[in-house]
Parts: sequence; C-alpha cells; structure tokens
Amino acid sequence: MNAQDHYSLLNQQYINGRWREGSSSRQAENINPYTQKVLNSFQLASQQDVDTAYQSAKAAQSAWEKTAPSEKQALIKKLESIVQIRSEEIIDWIIQESGSTRIKATIELGAALGIIKEAETFPLRVNGEILPTSVPDQQSRIYRKALGVIGVISPWNFPFHLSMRSVITALAVGNTVVLKPASDTPVTGGTLLAKLFEEAGFPEGVLNVVVGAGSEIGDFFVEHAVPSLISFTGSTEIGKRVGQLAVGGKHIKRIALELGGNAPMVVLDDADLPYAVDLTVMGRFLHQGQICMSTNRVIVDAKVYDEFVDLLIKKVQTLAVGDPDIMGTLIGPIINSNQIKNIERIIEQAKASGAKLVLCGETQGNIIPPHVFVDVNPQSSLAREESFGPILPVIKARDEAHALELANDTEYGLSSAVCTTNHERGVQFALGIDAGMTHINDITVDDQPNAPFGGEKNSGLGRFNGHWIIDEFTRTHWVTVQTKPKAYPV
Repeated sequence: MNAQDHYSLLNQQYINGRWREGSSSRQAENINPYTQKVLNSFQLASQQDVDTAYQSAKAAQSAWEKTAPSEKQALIKKLESIVQIRSEEIIDWIIQESGSTRIKATIELGAALGIIKEAETFPLRVNGEILPTSVPDQQSRIYRKALGVIGVISPWNFPFHLSMRSVITALAVGNTVVLKPASDTPVTGGTLLAKLFEEAGFPEGVLNVVVGAGSEIGDFFVEHAVPSLISFTGSTEIGKRVGQLAVGGKHIKRIALELGGNAPMVVLDDADLPYAVDLTVMGRFLHQGQICMSTNRVIVDAKVYDEFVDLLIKKVQTLAVGDPDIMGTLIGPIINSNQIKNIERIIEQAKASGAKLVLCGETQGNIIPPHVFVDVNPQSSLAREESFGPILPVIKARDEAHALELANDTEYGLSSAVCTTNHERGVQFALGIDAGMTHINDITVDDQPNAPFGGEKNSGLGRFNGHWIIDEFTRTHWVTVQTKPKAYPV
C-alpha cells in the first residue's frame, strides 16, 4: 500500500467542512523520514486561514453543544467503526509519515481507538450538581458547560493518537476544535483526522484543521481571541512559550500542557534482572526513544549493577534496526535532520565528558543505532537532558535511598518506573517519586484512556483522559434560584 493513495485532498486545509488550499505564500513538502520520498505537498495556512477556522468553530459551537448526548455518541461510535475499518490504511500512513515502526504504529492506533471508545461515554458524564445552602428558600446549582472553542497543537511523535486524544474529548463534551498538527506530520496529526470525522458525519465547523508553519501562524493560533483553551503537546521549551502567550496576552485563556520528560527506570536490588532489562529496552527504544515517557535513564542498585549491564548489552545487540515497515523492527528512522543533529550532539558531548560508551553504531540516513553509556555521572547533561533518541545512560545508585534521590533529581516529572519483586516495596518507592505517573514492573510508556495522564514540574499542567480531561475541557457555572424574596436591610 502507498499512503498517498488513501483518501484524497489530504494535502489541503479543512475549514468549516470544506477542503481548500492555504492562503499563505509558503509551501511545504511532506517527506517520509525513512525513504525520503515526498508523500505530498501543502500550500500552507496563513493567519487569515486560522482566523476563518476559529470563526467557523465559534459559529458551530452553540448548536453542537446543544446536540443531544445520544446524537454525539452515535457520531463517535461511527467514527470508531470507520477507524477500525481503515486501520491498516491509518497504520500505513503513520509508518510512512512519522517513521514509526509497524510495532509502534499498531500500538498508536490501539491507543487512539481506546480514547475514542472512552469518549463515547463523555456526553453522559458532563454532570451538574445541587449544593446544600443555608439561605432560606434558595436553590444552589452547579452547571457544567463546554468551554467553547479549543485550539489543539499536536506533536509529531504520536501524531494520530495525541491529536485524537484532545480532539475527540473536546468534541464529546460540547466544544468545537481548531487543530494545528506538527509540520512533520500534517496528515496523521491533522488532515487524516479531518477526513475520518467528515466521513463519520460530524457537522461542518465542529472540527477544523490548519496546516501551517509555526513561525507564521504559531503565536497567532495561541493568542487569538476565540479559543478558551489551548491544548499543547510538545517540548517544554515551546510549551513555556505557549503558556506565556495564553496567560500573559490580551486574551487570558486556559492551558493544558503535556511537555517533556526525563523518565527514570529504577532497578532495585531484588529485581528480576532479565525482566528489568526487557522493560528498559522496550521503554527506551520504542519509536527510537522519541516519546515523552520514554525511559531516558536507568538507575540501578550497585548490588546488581554489573550483572544488569551485562544482560542489557546482550539484549540491545539483538534489536532489529532499519526499515520501519518490517514487523520485527524496533528501531526505525529519526523524524528529521534537526533531531538527528541534536542526538549526535548529545552523543559527542557525552563521549567528551567521559561517559563510557559500550554500544554504538554509525548513522545511516535517518537511522541512528542504539547507543548505551554506562557509569554515567548523574549530574552530566546526558543524565539530565531529554535526548528524544536511541540513547540510554545507565547510572549506578548506592542503595534504594540514593536511587530515589537520583530519580527525583530532574526538572521534569512526567513518567517513571521501578522494578522489584516486592510489590509493596515498589508502591512505597513509587509514592516517593515526584512524577505524575509511576509503573511498577512495567515500562515507563503507558497511556490508558480512563487513567490520569500528565506530569509535574516542567513536564506540564493538567491531566488528560477519564473524568480528569472532562474537568479540564469544561467549566463550572454556579447558579442560585431565590424562590421567595429575601429581606435586605436596605
């Protein structure tokens, strides 16, 4: 199958239920990061296109919010059915556009289907409340309402799932959406969703997709007067910029930020070491390490350190590297040349600082083989910087207390994991980690549709999924009803 043969018009803007060319003077080619083949080309969106999209979403929002929950549920179920029917086409697009391996693309599709199924329940979960009141003859009510229009900026690493996670939730609770996908994944993060929602029969203006350069429309997209909330998933650096524009600009709006991470996998002295190695390898090298939850460092108790390293090296040497379309491949291409340069910078900097490189390989095209560093100084940039690539630093901890200290010694706090045969020991250790998520005897990468997803510190604000995202994407309105007149002193 050839991705660009699936559907038509996926290289256009989708605004108010219509496919159209962007009005920017700029164009962009959409390139397969493994083959370097041009998948399609876009005439990019201008600020005028963004404004039109927001105005279309605003015009459609009131009627959409008033649509009966059963009708919203029926549309979401239709979307789920279409995604299932077109699953192989969607997986093919994810592989070709984002460089995902078939393993990862299949996982991503499953995650997107999971959040669609969860969103089917949301229209009936936007509940109000009656409060007790000490005021005679008064009713005190809490109404929960949609925010209005939500602007979504999605990333390139899990483009289909992470766009869907914000979009379908926002729509399910009565908002309308303008989606700006990452420039590297305009189809799987943007126009492919538009086509699926169009096929499912969602009303015009409910979902709008603008594909444009961040330098041209990025700030305008955030600062625009229409959106009540900006949902951003991406780097901490850009996330801080989004937060500043959204909160510090002329139009104050809410933000949901899912940002970077420096996830530790902690291996305690009673861990099942072969299993711990399996968890470390999958958690680090899935999607070439290009995941915010990826195991960015492994912290190993000194008592089992040497044995763990030996097993780790043997395991990593067996990993399949190369063509992402082959099912057994774990490590495929890096998304673009800028990311490659950054990963190579991190590798050279680590070698220059004295970190011991025990496994490596030469870059070929966009493929960077796995690099494993041992005896890594926990204060080095290698241990503290998010590499977003197939680089694994191994750090030795003196004991459990030191391992916890090392795990928390970071500006990030997204995901984490601990490996131990004593489950309650693992729980107590997990509760000491300053992070939004900790997984005991599992990989650091997990995202379940009914569980709170989000981080602490510089890893973001807010929580996705389940009732947590309903709270994020709706607002409360307190209303009192005085059924009999009150007596006032004046």
